[in-house]
Amino acid sequence: MSERYIGLMSGTSLDGVDAVLVDFSTERPAVLGHSSGSFPEALKAELWALNVAGDNEVHRAALAANGLARVYAQQVHHLLALSNTKSSDVRAIGAHGQTIRHRPQEFDGTGYTVQINNAALLAELCAIDVVADFRTRDVAAGGQGAPLVPPFHQAFFGRSDTVTAVLNLGGISNITILDPYANALIGFDCGPANVLLDGWCQGHTGDQFDDGGAWAAQGKVCLRLLAHLLDEPYFSRSPPKSTGRDLFNPAWLTEKLKGFGELAPVDIQATLTELTAQSCANSLNAVAPMCRLLSVCGGGAGNGHLMTRLQAALPGCAVQSSDVAGIPPQQVEAVAFAWLARQTILGKTGSVGSVTGAKGARILGAVYPA
Repeated sequence: MSERYIGLMSGTSLDGVDAVLVDFSTERPAVLGHSSGSFPEALKAELWALNVAGDNEVHRAALAANGLARVYAQQVHHLLALSNTKSSDVRAIGAHGQTIRHRPQEFDGTGYTVQINNAALLAELCAIDVVADFRTRDVAAGGQGAPLVPPFHQAFFGRSDTVTAVLNLGGISNITILDPYANALIGFDCGPANVLLDGWCQGHTGDQFDDGGAWAAQGKVCLRLLAHLLDEPYFSRSPPKSTGRDLFNPAWLTEKLKGFGELAPVDIQATLTELTAQSCANSLNAVAPMCRLLSVCGGGAGNGHLMTRLQAALPGCAVQSSDVAGIPPQQVEAVAFAWLARQTILGKTGSVGSVTGAKGARILGAVYPA
């Protein structure tokens, strides 16, 4: 049976879709191909809008799921063509979907998490089995449903001789502590990353993101605002914990900025960048002060100014791109969901209770046969 899987990832920052073809037949997974693409503007706008309550949500979400499946399918076909691979050579696709609400353990004690997707349509369009809906089983077991990537980080980045960590700088930042001497794996969401940085940049420069952090580097950090932002109770909560746009969104930032009207937009961008760096550094220091190597992945790894600020906040820890470990930053999350899809197909658990707070490890996802 084929050991080739495709992983699809479209993150909280809504910067597009990454698709990878991964061969798991060797001891270390091999990425055979990578494809990425952006969302059509209308679909991107609708996915943004569905993060908050609105009219006719069920109808709009269903159509957005169809649109997302078609974008996913385009990337799959492009990836197959680039790698000269037939659909019959791929065992399954791991499709995370697009998170529009994430409220675990709230309201009735169980809460919910919602990832828009039409996995059945994706299976139909690609003629490949699809594994989707990874998070809900963990939530049903009392967990946060996030982050789900730490077990993959452990398998790919873990070392037997020293404490290391992996930091994903997507829309939301999440960290995994890889301690060979610990009894349990630790991973959790640190706070906002590109979700605020990209939004502020788009609103004030017209650019989709702050390329390399060049704009933020021109500004001056407002320490008073930074302290006010870090007063958000989420930052002081103990893990397991997870977050998303339900908390860290434009409305949250607007509320926090009240009383800071004298600040220039570029200074706010600089302060938001420092917020990401400080919240990530604080998270690492709180649970693994002896960590000496931090591998960074996600879109934020390409933000040179943010990486510089992270290194400044962690003087005793080497901060480096995941490239150094052999996997480009933009591929890590997609490879993780290819790995999670394989776990599901093989009937193996994909979650870890010590990370999510669930009652125990669970087999994740639902399988949609081609």
